[in-house]
Amino acid sequence: MRRRTLLAAAGAAAVPLRSPRAEEAIDVALVLAVDVSRSIDEDEARLQREGYRTAVSDPVVVAAIRGGMIGAVGIAYVEWAGIEYQRTVIPWRRIATQAHADAWAAELAEAARASLSWTSISGAIRHSRAVMAECPWEATRRVIDVSGDGVNNSGPPADRERDAAVAEGITINGLPIINDRPTFGRLPPVPLDDYYRENVIGGDGAFMIVAEDFESFGMAVKRKLIREIAGRPWDGPIPA
Repeated sequence: MRRRTLLAAAGAAAVPLRSPRAEEAIDVALVLAVDVSRSIDEDEARLQREGYRTAVSDPVVVAAIRGGMIGAVGIAYVEWAGIEYQRTVIPWRRIATQAHADAWAAELAEAARASLSWTSISGAIRHSRAVMAECPWEATRRVIDVSGDGVNNSGPPADRERDAAVAEGITINGLPIINDRPTFGRLPPVPLDDYYRENVIGGDGAFMIVAEDFESFGMAVKRKLIREIAGRPWDGPIPA
């Protein structure tokens, strides 16, 4: 009897122990905060959403997710316009497999879209901070990913909310879209990439990737997601 007990104990010891909280942890909590102000027309809005759908579900992005210490990320998808409009389109979803990523992309394809006036990056960051506070999993990193085609022209200054997020240990990355169409008849006071660099991005390892136009947006999203998920510049193949 004693021999059988010792053998059973040895067998149990040979099985790798898995943390009971493994399903409750993620490598990155990522809020995707996407501009839907009226400077973005229907075709551009479609390209934006398609860019996120194809990026999240791309096998190379999924490989980057699975290559993390935990092998999972949490994503929440937010759309925003003026200070009066921020909406969580898809709340937190834990993505650890290709099936999870494909389901997320399908969910975004079915979501209704709104378009409102003005551009409040500060409102987008404030709402994203609240969404981040509701993340149901423990994350090793917390990131807000802001994409848009204009400077803040509604609500408090963007850098004020940026600084509040950074003080909470959140990193803000940027994806400015260089759109040659004036916003409400006015060109931005500074180049958009300079504005994002000075007023939007911040925190540990913060970076931005510029989309030269809406047609190149999908590739920019993929590059950005892979870098955010990996926590460093990606040295593997970049999806087309």
